[in-house]
Amino acid sequence: MKLIYSLAAVAAFSFQAQAAVAGYPVVLIHGFQPDQLKTKPAAADVTRNGESYWQNYWNARADVRIDWPSHERIKGKIATDYVWPKLKELSLNNTCKNGCIIVSHSTGDLVSRYLIDNQALWLQNAGLTPLNIVATFDFAGAGGGSELADLAVNVATGGGLIDAALKAALSLWLGEIPSATNVGVLQDLRVNSARQLAAMPSSRVPRLRFAGASSAFLGLTSPFLPGNDDGVVAPHSSCGASAAAAFDSCSGSVAFDGKLTSQTGVSNFMPYHYPMLMSQDYSHSNLIDAARRGNVTAVYSSRTYLNGKALSFTTYDESRGWWIFASKYRVVKGSETYSMSDLLYRTANQG
Repeated sequence: MKLIYSLAAVAAFSFQAQAAVAGYPVVLIHGFQPDQLKTKPAAADVTRNGESYWQNYWNARADVRIDWPSHERIKGKIATDYVWPKLKELSLNNTCKNGCIIVSHSTGDLVSRYLIDNQALWLQNAGLTPLNIVATFDFAGAGGGSELADLAVNVATGGGLIDAALKAALSLWLGEIPSATNVGVLQDLRVNSARQLAAMPSSRVPRLRFAGASSAFLGLTSPFLPGNDDGVVAPHSSCGASAAAAFDSCSGSVAFDGKLTSQTGVSNFMPYHYPMLMSQDYSHSNLIDAARRGNVTAVYSSRTYLNGKALSFTTYDESRGWWIFASKYRVVKGSETYSMSDLLYRTANQG
């Protein structure tokens, strides 16, 4: 949108100055919106849906959103009709000249990986300056795909059988069982498909991961997801593992609830993917909300952005239990008060 009046320009500048994370403009990329498979929204509705998606916390703290429709494919109209125009806008406005941060949720992790892998070439071919993306904050990242998407597509296309348990799980997640004509981005969310999309990016942008393991949908989707899960994705995806498998945690020594004990955790990660915070108390959708759900623990308490500046959390270890039955737990300072999103925002702006 072009700003016509100088007063509007001043207001926009003021908003961006307040919205910045660690001094960097924020670009939001939302996740999968199941209802769009059926409604197939027009562009204006896609924008309204995108604004609503982030309204509980991040929308007021962002400078730009890349809104996209779930009934399309990433390499198709999502890239050409929704991502590319925003990339041009960001480049022409020099929004990322001094660096910017992408905040993604769920399938937005996969969309942003494809964007990061291609944006420099696309913009250079158009005679424009590539974006200087210093990091991404990926909440409940679905970049490794979701087994639920495999099941949904198989059922929709007639390649899989559906029993009562699977029907209930897919209905809770999607609202209804999709048909073969409206699977859209679910095709890209299939585990193998997701892992083949920009799997080895040339860009060294650090992908900082924030994961939960409180299963949504009354736990009915959990039997179809390997290892711990947040109701939609398993840790192999949210943590950024290099291969799909059943994992209990993003770490081999820290559990999702912070307990310091041996875990069947992720040890090999996709290029430049780094798990930062995780919690047993946050499900897939409420990781990006303002409401505090419980304590948060850290896998990495500090990682650097592409430009060398650091994002650092303070942690402390506490004992819980009695006598020889006591165990040590790692807690991120501030998570006793703030939601995971708010904790990240406050911590980043202290650096």
